[in-house]
Amino acid sequence: MSSWRSWHRPLMLFAALMVATGLLSAGGLLLDDRTLVGSPIWFKPFKFSVSLLAYALSLAWMLSLVTRARRAAWWAGTVIALTGTVEMVLIIGQVLRGRRSHFNHETAFDSALYDVMGLSVAVLWTAALVIAVLLFRSRLADRASAWALRLGSVIALAGAGVGFLMAQPTAAQRASMGDGPLDVVGAHSVGVPDGGPSMPLTGWSTTGGDLRIPHFVGMHALQVLPLLLLVLAALAPHLPRLGTETVRVRLVLTASGGYAGLLALVTWQALRGQPLLRPDAVTLALGAALVAGTLLAGLAALRAGAGSPPDPAAVQRREAASA
Repeated sequence: MSSWRSWHRPLMLFAALMVATGLLSAGGLLLDDRTLVGSPIWFKPFKFSVSLLAYALSLAWMLSLVTRARRAAWWAGTVIALTGTVEMVLIIGQVLRGRRSHFNHETAFDSALYDVMGLSVAVLWTAALVIAVLLFRSRLADRASAWALRLGSVIALAGAGVGFLMAQPTAAQRASMGDGPLDVVGAHSVGVPDGGPSMPLTGWSTTGGDLRIPHFVGMHALQVLPLLLLVLAALAPHLPRLGTETVRVRLVLTASGGYAGLLALVTWQALRGQPLLRPDAVTLALGAALVAGTLLAGLAALRAGAGSPPDPAAVQRREAASA
């Protein structure tokens, strides 16, 4: 793994900024008792800071591994750092004003700020798409790592794309459009108004669907799939089959397929207006089928590696671990 000192500098600076905004937001949560849409007013910038910190660090590392069109990759990462900064400045600025940052059309100024946020997110998504394409074009020495990064970036793009669904008017908002301009257009929740009963820590709705759930699941594929590689590396000294590149690739593909299936399932559940913790029989059945299919595919990948010689590098790692 490359040293963090060689990671994408603008994204690392952006990550440092997210640490600062996270600390600022944590202080706001402790000292500012204002609420907005049923939630502490500093909760949104705190969540965004933590999420964007993980996102920036993941991308900064991934960009250090790109081998093709490195200048284009550098610019794509820089665009993400800049647009992410714009997003956070506007969110915190609206908190200081005591106003909603998302879906807000109460005044012309609020609407203009929200339009800028929407444009910055669209540019950020496009830059992330460029990075995903460059990861598919790059040749990484370890095929399992290559597929974890490539598929993680694709799933993250799909998860980020869920954000565009939130910006669409709800059924209730569409029904009210004939009465004049709306102060709020778009919502996190489906089937219920934003700001109702919610889960602790996440703030996700407990009475209706919530599109922030698939957004969260998809975006964090960038961390989950590479983490799988670390788990496989830790288990390799005890399970020799994991030292075979073919097995690791198949396990990464299986995990990626299962993760994509999970993203599709929670998106479908949210769009049906169904709370995450109150799934119906159909959702439970599909979830069970997804888990069973993923586990069976994983076991099949392990059995396929029986008798295959492990990679020389894996053998060296096991010998070093036992020395």
